[in-house]
Parts: sequence; C-alpha cells; structure tokens
Amino acid sequence: MRIGLIVGPWFTVPPEKYGGTERVVDALARALADAGHDVLLATASDSTCPVPQVPGFGPSAPEELGQTFSELGHVIPAYAGMQDVDIIHDHTLAGPLYAHRPAGIPVVTTIHGPLSPMYSPLYRVMAQDTAIIAISHDQCSRTRDVPVTAVIHHGIDLSAVSIGRGAGGYACFVGRMCPDKGLLEAVAVAREAGVPLKIAAKMHAKDEQEYFRDVVRPALGHQEEFLGELSDPEKFELMGDALALINPIQWHEPFGLVMIEALATGTPVLATPMGAAPEIVRHGITGFVGSPRELAACVERVPFLSRDACRRSVEESFSSARMAADHLDLYAKVIEQFSAGPLSGRSLLQENQRQAL
Repeated sequence: MRIGLIVGPWFTVPPEKYGGTERVVDALARALADAGHDVLLATASDSTCPVPQVPGFGPSAPEELGQTFSELGHVIPAYAGMQDVDIIHDHTLAGPLYAHRPAGIPVVTTIHGPLSPMYSPLYRVMAQDTAIIAISHDQCSRTRDVPVTAVIHHGIDLSAVSIGRGAGGYACFVGRMCPDKGLLEAVAVAREAGVPLKIAAKMHAKDEQEYFRDVVRPALGHQEEFLGELSDPEKFELMGDALALINPIQWHEPFGLVMIEALATGTPVLATPMGAAPEIVRHGITGFVGSPRELAACVERVPFLSRDACRRSVEESFSSARMAADHLDLYAKVIEQFSAGPLSGRSLLQENQRQAL
C-alpha cells in the first residue's frame, strides 16, 4: 500500500523534545514502513523521520504554531505532492477541509485534540468525505454528533525505550507547564506521600512561563526539583528510575502519551480518572486511578506492582506495531468503500461509528 502522511509545519517529525502529534506520526510512519508499505511524509524539511518526504517545504516554524495561513500554506503543496498514493492520512485540521484534494484518493484524519463543541461542526463537515479517527473512547464521548469511523489508541516504538529499575527513590511529573496537566496536584500527591518529586516540563510559550513564575515556582519546596524540558533519552531515564509517574490531569485529555511512555519503562502511573487515563492505566496492576488524595494513599502500594506487567501492557496494547496494524486495517476498508463511491464511503463511516461506540 502507498500511504501519504501529512503533519503540520510547526515541529519536526520526530520532535526534538515536546510534540505529541509529531511523535505519534513518526512512530506510525516507521511502523508502516517496517510492515512493508511505501510511506510518503509531508513535514518540515528538518524532520529526520527515515521515510521519503515530499520535497519543497521549509524548516519547522514553532513561532507560527496555530496560525491558519501557515497550516494552509503547508497543506496545499502537501496534497499536490501526493498524487500517486493509495490513501492520505492527514493529521492537520485544515487539510481535510481543503477543496482541491487529489481526485480519486481517499482521505482519513485523526482528531488529536479535544472533540469539543467548538470543533464539532468542522468534523461534521469533514465526515462527508473523510474517515475520522478518534484516539480514545473518552474523546468520542465528548460529543455524539460527529461520525467517528474508528477509535485507534496511540502507540510508541518500544525499541528505543528500556525498562528501568525504579530505584531512584522519587516520583516524577512529565508534561507541559499549564494548570490542565495537574502539576500542583502532583506536588500535593508527592508531599502527602512523603516522596521527592522530579519535574520535567515544556515551558516555551508566554502563558507557560508566566504560570511557572507566578504560580508554580512559589509553591515548590526542597522536596521538588524542576528539571526543565528533557530530550527523549533524558526523559526515559528519568521515568525508568522513578517509583511512579504522577499524572493528575485536570481536563479530559484525549489520550496522554506520557502515560504509555512511563509504562514502557516499567514505571507505574498514578492518574486522575479524567480523559483516556482509565483506558490506559489498569487500576491495581499498572498503576492507580483516583483523586489526588486517593493517589497519595496509593503511593505506598506502588512497590508491590510488577514493572514487567507495566512494560507488557504497552507491548500488548500500545506498541507502534499494533497502532500501524489497526491503521492498515482501516485504510484497507476505506479504500475498498471509496472505490464503490461516496455514498458507500459515508455508509462505512456510519457503520464503523456504531462498532467503535
């Protein structure tokens, strides 16, 4: 199968540090190629993902993040460079709404952000001629009027992640510097449990810097250590040595890649029951799900959890190979239905929505 992948212009694939969508697309592209398929990637020119790339793009431009003109200026040549693929998997928001897509090539898209009422009208329009992939069942539950074709959980490349010993004597927090990620709640959990907390967080944007300066930094004590933003090897070392990842998210996060990254290192996850966390963490087996107060009480039970079981949960459910296999199954169905005509394509969306939900 010849598969075109489109990702936005703002970050490299894979990202140097923070970048969830780009990290997922990198893992998917590699796994599809490993499975014997031809992959063509439209991304920033300084990306290092080892698959063929559509030529003519400039370097990544994080300063233009979220700007419509930047995304559209990227999407138009991306589609122009994918005239000979069997299917296009577009990971942008603007691309599936682009009116001049190559005729005769089906398109699927993944909802990487929240499926909120603000975005629902856009995805309803997309669903008229585009297969829509959700990344968790919780994400789907946020609205019932968007035809979701399939739910496919994220996966990661386990070859780059070693299982750690968890012998560092600390818990860790990894995320972005914002209230939604629950950093202050993580501090409270660690303090109540009496364990040190090491904090790795992305802090580029002005609002992130202000939140750290005005709220987080004054709240940190001698038991908390702020490490800044880490590279992947540094992050996995931090996670692997931690007794637990504390991830008390405060919003309905559609997935939460950091949780499967920690589990891949053998480290249990302590999470609030928000978003997709209950779909990822097996309570009492690979971590615990509960309120911050409940999580603090669970810390003493963490040493009795099997680190091998944590790793195995990712191998079985959240590997990039599994993610690629699920996508390939969907691609084949979409191509078959698309060849039968637009009405059959819409029937596929409706039927798969019933199966997924």
